[in-house]
Amino acid sequence: MKADGRVVGPGLIAMVALAAVSLALARVEEAAFGQALIEALVLALLLGVLARNVAPAGAVQRLNPGAGYAAKQVLELGVALLGAGVSFPEILRAGPALLTLVIGGVSACLLVGYLAGRGLGLQVKLSVLVAVGNAICGNSAIAAVAPVIRAEKKDVASAIGLTAVIGVCLVLGLPLLIVPLGLSNYQYGVLAGMSVYAVPQVVAAAFPVSQLSGDVATLVKLTRVLLLGPVVVLMGLLFRGEGGVARKGVSAYLPWFVAAFLLLAAARSLGLLPDALATPARDVSRLLTILAMAGLGFGVELAAVRMVGLRVGVAVIATLAFLATFTVVLIRVLGIQG
Repeated sequence: MKADGRVVGPGLIAMVALAAVSLALARVEEAAFGQALIEALVLALLLGVLARNVAPAGAVQRLNPGAGYAAKQVLELGVALLGAGVSFPEILRAGPALLTLVIGGVSACLLVGYLAGRGLGLQVKLSVLVAVGNAICGNSAIAAVAPVIRAEKKDVASAIGLTAVIGVCLVLGLPLLIVPLGLSNYQYGVLAGMSVYAVPQVVAAAFPVSQLSGDVATLVKLTRVLLLGPVVVLMGLLFRGEGGVARKGVSAYLPWFVAAFLLLAAARSLGLLPDALATPARDVSRLLTILAMAGLGFGVELAAVRMVGLRVGVAVIATLAFLATFTVVLIRVLGIQG
């Protein structure tokens, strides 16, 4: 089996094995404690990180294509199928306030991220990449904007250097804020969807808390992803004299899995998708997502953290802290209860 000319079979099989181990460990937890203290989603992520950082370099190189396939293509299918279990009326009961929070949060994060980067002495384009990555969807947003502003490769590498590691920290640490902040499952889903980088990380941070948290977080995150199109266009206009490369086609701004998620969610919300189909789709989605978590974890190279400049790290963390704080404040101010 190949993807983009690379053999993905060995790595994909290894990720399946890690996913199976995580499911087995979760079952052991349930038998011992009555519930899984660490959900299979998180276990798969941690096992992937462990495997990547203890495996020999040759094995990592051989397994990387399959792990990457699991973290991207398999995850995209899993996210698409998540739509089968989503009810728009339940998730959108916060009304226009939720959309206001998402758009306001992304806009404020773009500005604060850029100013933080510049204040720390980062170059203009690197500051833009840090801001876009934090505001929208991490590596994917950075990869989309980089050619538009004609960013240098070293700037792109610096901007994405901490994403995977910080993402794992958020997955493990964000749920610990629920009790101190007095958040409901709905409100936590909003916070996770706004604060965590990538879609798979959002899934891992939210679904172990509750189904509602996961559904809300996924929808909020995908709404942020949809804002990538306008941001790319804006950056293209601001840097039009830089000779950047414009993205073309609807798929550049509306990924297929986002469209599929929205279509399935709409069908479910309108009663066009019966439980006989929705329930199996959600179960398959969960299994695919656990597999994707193993692939995502395998992409985390802990040693790479040392290669990232201190100023870039401070800019990234400061921007994330602002976005999380901004989200919690707006949840209170706008009265978002769910």
